[in-house]
Amino acid sequence: MNKAAPRWRKLGKLFDPRDHKLPLGCQEFAQSPQVLINNDAVRIYFSTRSVDQDSGKFLSQVCYVDFDANFQTIQHVSNQAVLPLGELGCFDEHGIFPLNVVRVGDRVYGYTCGWSRRHAVSVETGIGLAISHDDGATFTRLGPGPVLSSSLHEPCLVGDGFVKFFAGRFHMWYIYGRPWKQFANSSEAERIYKIAHATSDDGVQWTRSAIESLIDDSIGDDECQALPTVIENDGRYHMYFCYRYASDFRTNPDRGYRLGYAYSDDLASWTRDDANVGIHRSTDPTDWDHEMMCYPHVFRFQDKLYLLYNGNAFGRHGFGLAVAE
Repeated sequence: MNKAAPRWRKLGKLFDPRDHKLPLGCQEFAQSPQVLINNDAVRIYFSTRSVDQDSGKFLSQVCYVDFDANFQTIQHVSNQAVLPLGELGCFDEHGIFPLNVVRVGDRVYGYTCGWSRRHAVSVETGIGLAISHDDGATFTRLGPGPVLSSSLHEPCLVGDGFVKFFAGRFHMWYIYGRPWKQFANSSEAERIYKIAHATSDDGVQWTRSAIESLIDDSIGDDECQALPTVIENDGRYHMYFCYRYASDFRTNPDRGYRLGYAYSDDLASWTRDDANVGIHRSTDPTDWDHEMMCYPHVFRFQDKLYLLYNGNAFGRHGFGLAVAE
């Protein structure tokens, strides 16, 4: 049995939000692309940004684009956000980024990462659940609060939930924040977050795994790990995620996001192996992904493995696609 990590061939940028009329005045950003398969077509959800008229700050909104089976033709771009932002004071009042979808019977479960602003630090997050009864066109919250949020040993910034049904249970890989840290070269405190794991029998009530460090650090204790995505292939589980330094990452490509890789044979213990990630930032300074690669999403469609990801500027100008060779 071949358990080697896939090698990826880039197919180029797939979607640029500037080329389309998005709802709510959104003009840029198509972050964290996530897939829902519809027979012979693919729906890709992404987080774009409107502007809060009161504060002038961004609000992340979830939209989608439908592609044909060859990823050559755009069939439809949503004309509204699939889920309105949360109510005043709720965990998702100021944004939803990302949305991860899972088919459960005739419904689609949408696991949200809700954002709410703070005063001493910039943001707090939690993982919510919304359900679609119209094949993923619109979603309704299960309730106004999160299904997973900060806890005794995961004190802040719980988010980026990715859910799969493996071995008879729901599995969620997500991130949680370590205490915020002030760096000498940063005007504000910066967040540090790591990947964690939880399981569920119903997709609603979750039990966290008692593993303090699921994925080893490769660039020091202040490494930030984000947006895990997992797929099973030939009897092995493969995880892709993005990671960066905690400070000086916004404009310094050497400290910005790139993709990481880990594998597991039991869904419990993971071996980090970035040397076999199989895809890297472009070396051409004119390419859309030469400074940054982030927010990966791996999926299987028509017997092929694909990898969606964002490039420079955290996905400001869209997302691209790669296929396993």
